[in-house]
Amino acid sequence: MWVYEKKLQYPVRVSKCDPHMAKLLMEQYGGADGELAAALRYLNQRYTIPDKIIGLLNDIATEEFSHLEMIATMIYKLTKDATIEQLEQAGLDAHYAGHDRALFYNNAAGVPFTASYIQAKGDPIADLYEDIAAEEKARATYQWLIDLTDDVDLQDSLKFLREREIVHSLRFREAVEILKDDRETKKIF
Repeated sequence: MWVYEKKLQYPVRVSKCDPHMAKLLMEQYGGADGELAAALRYLNQRYTIPDKIIGLLNDIATEEFSHLEMIATMIYKLTKDATIEQLEQAGLDAHYAGHDRALFYNNAAGVPFTASYIQAKGDPIADLYEDIAAEEKARATYQWLIDLTDDVDLQDSLKFLREREIVHSLRFREAVEILKDDRETKKIF
């Protein structure tokens, strides 16, 4: 189903050790509007969506997993050279105590990922509107993360991710219109 290339979808560079920024990026790693939640939401919804939209959900879900990999890489690079004191100052001491430097699916506040983040109503149009909202919330979060760092290398990767959220939102909007048009088409049997 997938072909894995041993490279990121877009290069991730950071210019300095910044555990505080790494902590903030965890919002997109394991938060309600983050990449894991999006990928799982879209893969789950594809089972109750009309056939003409399944491919779209599968494609975007797969891309969300590549974004998750980018976020993980950012967090790793921002913390790999951090001292325990720096981790402590960034508020990552509880994370360190429980996971050392390993990534763990939680948000920036340390709240663990939960399946309650994954929305699925079973109504294709309702689910697609939920997906549009999720993409727009992720876009907004990326913008705020860009605003919170002065690392131009990191900003570059975050801008790429922000733009992909916009593209996904537009694709889901197109899918809504396809389903609305299909719903309004007279069917003669």
